[in-house]
Amino acid sequence: MRDVNGLTGRTALVTGASRGIGRAIACRLAVKGAAVIVHFGTDEDGAAATAEEIERAGGTAFTVRAELGVEDDVDTLFAGVEAALAGRSLDILVNNAATAPAGPIGTTTREEFDRLFAVNVRAPYFIVQRALSLLPDDGRIIAVSSVATRMANPSQTSFAMTKGAIETMTMTLANELGLRGITVNAVAPGATRTATNGASFEAPGLAELIAGTTALGRLGTPDDVADVVAFLASDAARWITGQVIDASGGLFLGPRV
Repeated sequence: MRDVNGLTGRTALVTGASRGIGRAIACRLAVKGAAVIVHFGTDEDGAAATAEEIERAGGTAFTVRAELGVEDDVDTLFAGVEAALAGRSLDILVNNAATAPAGPIGTTTREEFDRLFAVNVRAPYFIVQRALSLLPDDGRIIAVSSVATRMANPSQTSFAMTKGAIETMTMTLANELGLRGITVNAVAPGATRTATNGASFEAPGLAELIAGTTALGRLGTPDDVADVVAFLASDAARWITGQVIDASGGLFLGPRV
């Protein structure tokens, strides 16, 4: 019987894979059998730790450095990607790298706004453009979005705008690339506790407040999101495209009665 959940023999690129959700995604794809290109911008030690975790579990990993949102970022990235591929196809692209919310509209500077869009929108767009010649028919493109696109959070207006652009790109690319059998989907995490943001949930009562407004009653973990991405990367998800999969545990679905 064919293993529709496995990824053996495939190669994946995960941007922003040095920590947090990106690391979890890279490690989960590797567990499923994919060779993983671990992209990082500045955290070389974190990327090395991701690669080491993959290799300790018997997988294959390569690290590639490229700061996103700057001139020639995609050229730098794909010089490393193509060296790692060594003539193989790139079967799975996960656009995970993003920069954090800049703040409410009253405090966001033009420079912060431009940086958000350069990293969160421009870079993924041109990464996909460059990857299209490397992706085989039936390849997978997956973006990490956010539940910020369906919630009104005044401290994340510009950030939510970038993720809204990603979701629109997901739908339109799915329509364009479908004749090649390439699926294009997005995953939208909610409040997800990671090793790097854990302190932000330590404010008195905050974690309990979020858990209380989440249908499944807890904060998310990177593995919760990584499992959804791994599913979308597999043959089991071959008939899903152009979709945004909410991976928030049901954050802010409505009042409990």
